[in-house]
Amino acid sequence: MTVYQEIFEVIKERKAAYEQGTAQENSYTAYLFDKGVDKICKKVGEEASETIIAAKNGDNNELANEINDLLYHLMVLCANQGLDWSEVEKILLQRNDKSGNLKTFHQVDKNT
Repeated sequence: MTVYQEIFEVIKERKAAYEQGTAQENSYTAYLFDKGVDKICKKVGEEASETIIAAKNGDNNELANEINDLLYHLMVLCANQGLDWSEVEKILLQRNDKSGNLKTFHQVDKNT
């Protein structure tokens, strides 16, 4: 199990606890589920912007932190929408199998 899958499992546990009304009072993840998809999407956008700024600033420590914040919020979005992280990884693996085929890559890329 990858570290991303482990984190996603914790997020799913927090979602289940939120839905059962047993979430920890100070759980940020439960707070996001409570606020819903609009808040989660807003956080994804904010973290994406902060990732871009960190990259432009040339600070790799800041960049690594912002990438992790972005990935966390993307995982929360996946869990909220009922999309399992394994499905995201599956697509990444499929695209990795196509690496080196520029024409196929551009065809996939145009639809995103």
